[in-house]
Amino acid sequence: MFDDGEEDDYNEGRIQEDLKRFEAFLNGGEMGFLDSDRWEALLDHLVISGQYQKAILASDEALSQFSYNGLFKLRRAQAFSGLGKLKESIQLLSELERMGMPSFELLLTKASVFSQLKDSNNAIKYFRAAISQAEPEDRDEIYLDLAVEYENIGQWNEALNVLQEAIQKNPHNEGAIYEIAFCYDQLGNYEKSIECYSNFIDENPYSFTAWYNLGNAFLKVEKYEQAIWAYDYCILINDDFGPVYFNMGNAYLSLDKYTKAIESFQMSIDLDGDDPMAYCYIGESYEQLERLDLAKKFYQKSLELAPLLPEGWLGLGIVEDLEGRTKEGLVLLQKAADLAPENAGILHVLAGAYEKLEEYELAADYYQLVLKLDPTDSECLMNYVNLLSQTVSLVEAKSFLNEFEETDADNAYIPLLKINLWWKLGEKSGALELFKQCIERDREHALELFEINPELKNVTEFVLLADN
Repeated sequence: MFDDGEEDDYNEGRIQEDLKRFEAFLNGGEMGFLDSDRWEALLDHLVISGQYQKAILASDEALSQFSYNGLFKLRRAQAFSGLGKLKESIQLLSELERMGMPSFELLLTKASVFSQLKDSNNAIKYFRAAISQAEPEDRDEIYLDLAVEYENIGQWNEALNVLQEAIQKNPHNEGAIYEIAFCYDQLGNYEKSIECYSNFIDENPYSFTAWYNLGNAFLKVEKYEQAIWAYDYCILINDDFGPVYFNMGNAYLSLDKYTKAIESFQMSIDLDGDDPMAYCYIGESYEQLERLDLAKKFYQKSLELAPLLPEGWLGLGIVEDLEGRTKEGLVLLQKAADLAPENAGILHVLAGAYEKLEEYELAADYYQLVLKLDPTDSECLMNYVNLLSQTVSLVEAKSFLNEFEETDADNAYIPLLKINLWWKLGEKSGALELFKQCIERDREHALELFEINPELKNVTEFVLLADN
């Protein structure tokens, strides 16, 4: 009867006619009878175009003429969902389900409403049911929705299983590849995350967010040069994306490229506005450049924006100490510690300040607290052992180290500190044997013994073992 173009024109003309008729009805006119197909087209148009309140009013009239039409009730439920009336939507969807209307669209709608309600367990149940009834071309997005629900409740491995299934069904599902990388990132498997982001970029080289996330993954495994390389590509594609400059600043800071770090943090501020942490990092960069006047200025600027920012008080305290006012700096460091009582880095600096002021008992207390919070902090362990050696005795330092090793054997510096203490206590054969074992296990790390005690560079036995 019609070719495709004529039929489309005819249907569009009918919808426009029915829309005018419905608008007149809303203004007090008569709606009259429409057959169910025309009501369906009208409701579809209103829901798709986001006219949810009108869709509800239209569903009232349509159901007054076709009271058992489940599709009209489904559209009504979708309109309720669009208006945020989620309980009403779920109630209607459940009624349809009890009536025996387990259609793909109903299941998907119910899953989406549960997702809006933050009820991930039920959302997962219905997304899975929807996948089982979906046509192959409809499954890609549902897999992603299902994976996100698992992510929302922290079940990263379950999300990965769903995404791997999605890739098996469609190897070109780019969204799934991206989410797989995100899950590995959340699981701390950054090398796998890097691999996935790289694969995604091979297919989507102009995705600035993929380059950004690749840079973040490199940053987390301390591959700072590669992180900057990825961030540069992100900037080439989108040079007004503020977060990339902030993270690039962190990478430059880690590489001791302080001027570049300042430029990056300043760019992030120019794009995204004042940021107390960005100002704090600029302060740290100037501190490392020994521009203490500017360091203090930026630390103060960060505290003007965020008076309870521990890092700002820490920075000011360090500057005071560097300028020879350790007592004044101690007050500021204590303020930082009070604001972040479980920040091992801040407490470590505080311990060092107390040691510098010869308040050894307080210094020891804070060193011990740091090691409880972070037993892997090798620098703190070395500082505390040195403090015990100098202010108590070598024997006491050895006793502490033996006890610490029993409970926190993961600290890589324990063997090196033991070698140094044993040598000083005259236990030379034991020290040399342990050093030999360390050399065999990890020569590069073992040679850090000479940084702990440079005098051992002049001891022939150690030098011979190091050269073998």
